[in-house]
Amino acid sequence: MAINKNHEFEELNGVKCAIVEKNASVERVAFLKQLLEFNKYTVVVVASPPPKPAPAPTPKPPTVTEENAQPTVEAELPRPPETFTIGVTDVTFNPTNAIFGRLLRTKDRHVVTLAYWNQQESTSHDEVPYYEISNDD
Repeated sequence: MAINKNHEFEELNGVKCAIVEKNASVERVAFLKQLLEFNKYTVVVVASPPPKPAPAPTPKPPTVTEENAQPTVEAELPRPPETFTIGVTDVTFNPTNAIFGRLLRTKDRHVVTLAYWNQQESTSHDEVPYYEISNDD
């Protein structure tokens, strides 16, 4: 059980792991796995459970005008996107502390910034503090 929402851990594939991210796409898994393994973490990835389906609407009894109507064919529900849960075996890992504590590095030895972690930038600009970056795009 987590102390707070920022430091969750659970068992993934029989291994106790600190949760890095839940409901991640395939592309996000590839990015984070490469980044975390470069920083010497053992990464565990499991498929996220599918979301709970919405409750089925209660059928209405047919009325006089609906008895002669054609039966409607229910549309097939779209499949939910395939998502994954990413964890690391080091249960002391906390993504927030790792980013703002400047503990993670990219392959070109730059410090991982929040924008890089969120994949808003393709390269980490660690020479500019995060609080000086303007979001006036």
